[in-house]
Amino acid sequence: MDRKQWTIYGYFWIFGLINNVLYVVILSAAVDIVGPSLPKTIVLLADITPSLIIKLTSPFFIDKVRYEYRIFILIFLSAVGMFMVSLKSMALCMVGIILASISSGFGEVSFLQLTHYFEEVALNGWSSGTGGAGIIGSGVYMLLTSILKIPVTISLLLFSVMPFAFLLYFKLDRSSIHYTAVDDVSTNVLDTTTMQEGEESIAENFNNTVRVSKTSEKNIFKNILQNFQDTLVDLRALVIPYMLPLTSVYLFEYLINQAVCPTLLFPLDGGHLPSFFHKYRDMYVTYGTLYQFGVFISRTLAHKFRMHNLYLLSFLQALNLIITLFQAWKYIVHVPWPIMILIFYEGLLGGASYVNTFLNIMDEVEPAKREFALGAVSIADSSGVFVAAIIGLFLEPGICRHQVSDGRPWCTLE
Repeated sequence: MDRKQWTIYGYFWIFGLINNVLYVVILSAAVDIVGPSLPKTIVLLADITPSLIIKLTSPFFIDKVRYEYRIFILIFLSAVGMFMVSLKSMALCMVGIILASISSGFGEVSFLQLTHYFEEVALNGWSSGTGGAGIIGSGVYMLLTSILKIPVTISLLLFSVMPFAFLLYFKLDRSSIHYTAVDDVSTNVLDTTTMQEGEESIAENFNNTVRVSKTSEKNIFKNILQNFQDTLVDLRALVIPYMLPLTSVYLFEYLINQAVCPTLLFPLDGGHLPSFFHKYRDMYVTYGTLYQFGVFISRTLAHKFRMHNLYLLSFLQALNLIITLFQAWKYIVHVPWPIMILIFYEGLLGGASYVNTFLNIMDEVEPAKREFALGAVSIADSSGVFVAAIIGLFLEPGICRHQVSDGRPWCTLE
């Protein structure tokens, strides 16, 4: 890559990091937010539902919102949301999680669409940054709370200043936009008669991706209905090749992360444990960090090892779920190290699925529909997480009750 490409990569890396880091921190803090008596999937549900709603509805409206307006919305929602999460009130904390979730979903759709204008280098930077958010978010949270013993409230508050890095959006070089890609997005994107005129208006079109033509009032409803139907048709074409495999991968891995991992515990006085396992919550935080480390590696390097068979990754992730369920129920392995390796591998699969899904879209979807597809397919991962959260509300307590009856009450302890 030349210097300009490295700059684009770096900016999108930061965007991916900031957009996802608060989501990761909130999940890492789930055990501290709700305590040992409630399912950690309560936090997951609050952290993913608003994001999913935004992603489900965004294909119908997001092209009307200028990118610079989106940036200010993201900063406000993220900063205020994380500030509220740091408060000790459970109600305010949940409101903060919801605000941060809305920001995360809106940001993912926006930046994935934005990668269309800067091509694969931007997508690679975004993917790696979102992976970096995982390892930095969970790793720093573990460092602050488990190792440095900084109070949870202060640790969470420190993350509320990070969203202001979204302002780097305004330093993006508009001349880096690939003209052909912009020209092909839609017949409504460029209102030009010559290539020269089109090139002169790229910066304007970058922030005004749709020009609404003058329409009589009696045709407004008809146009809205037609747009709705056309959007559904475009969405349907993305389900089988991209959305279904990505949804299933996220379903399996978040069942592991939020419903099974809190029960993959070992006695603190049993020996053969890492030195930083002082409490049972430290095991949960460590699993989250290892998972995110795997995600970071695969989201950074997966573009070098392309996989077009996305369903294979779904199958492998399903095997991981079965193995961890068996361990939680039967307690076959009595030391944490094999489980820690498995969780790391789970992260590798999850990150590879994410990157390859969107790279396949870049390769296979025609340019005129690519920007829409990149944003719309982001529905898939949130859908999988949402279903996992619903199932986890019942799965984690069920496993915990079984462990208590089996003489393993660790899931009820801090």
